[in-house]
Amino acid sequence: MKVLLDVCTPVQVRQALPGHAVLTAAKMGWGELGNGDLLRAAEAAGFELFVICDKNLRYQQNLATRRIAILELWTNHRPTLEKHFALIHTTVDAMQPGEFRALAEP
Repeated sequence: MKVLLDVCTPVQVRQALPGHAVLTAAKMGWGELGNGDLLRAAEAAGFELFVICDKNLRYQQNLATRRIAILELWTNHRPTLEKHFALIHTTVDAMQPGEFRALAEP
């Protein structure tokens, strides 16, 4: 699966996703794009999953028409996320195109 990490998502999250092609918005040159433009660019580039820590995205964007799956993490605190890489991995593997999931703090 081709995965895009948002600018506020720790790059170390890629370690939770072995077997997936993981890139960052910053690496793609999209660090300054707003959420709507970023989602459009990600879909146009063939990304299948967008991993975010932004709890406002679902309220700011109409996600019903998106093909890209979106996983919202409960925090962007790297040490906390590292303790739950297995949960992130299993959640990502179960996601479907266009699906939105918000992971709550375990």
